[in-house]
Amino acid sequence: MLIAFNKPYGVLCQFTDRSTPPRPTLAGFGLPADVYAAGRLDHDSEGLLLLTDDGPLAHRITDPRHKLSKTYRVQVEGAPSPDQLQALRDGVTLNDGPTRPAHATLLASPPALWPRDPPVRFRKTVPDAWLELTIAEGRNRQVRRMTAAVGLPTLRLVRVAIGDWRLEDLQPGAWRAL
Repeated sequence: MLIAFNKPYGVLCQFTDRSTPPRPTLAGFGLPADVYAAGRLDHDSEGLLLLTDDGPLAHRITDPRHKLSKTYRVQVEGAPSPDQLQALRDGVTLNDGPTRPAHATLLASPPALWPRDPPVRFRKTVPDAWLELTIAEGRNRQVRRMTAAVGLPTLRLVRVAIGDWRLEDLQPGAWRAL
């Protein structure tokens, strides 16, 4: 079984949380029994999360050797320059080494997304922009670290695709069998 889930902002990619007070987890969304996340999305990221009960499939999805692409819509602080976009395309050096090249595109207008709760802080004096960024690796907080490395801090991060699997019109907290 393979499930596409639209992980809301502020939800952990696990079914239990031992912190006090407990934070929202996947357990609150009526997902089928015996599935687990094939990969992760940070607590403060949103979008497509794949869940499965098939260990070999989960391994193919998450193992970096398979170079499965992941596509994100990223709201960044600042107005990206051609040089900043090219740096993302070339790959940037992070504290754990250089990244693989990414596909980075400046979006002409904000994507049609659901409102985030809480909303992203708006500042009149600081411009923001939306990028579409596709990477073929999955280091911890990689997209956020990449955009920060080129001087464009991430404000909102939404994963819209993993390989050929797409979020499509799935609303936050909803899931569907693939």
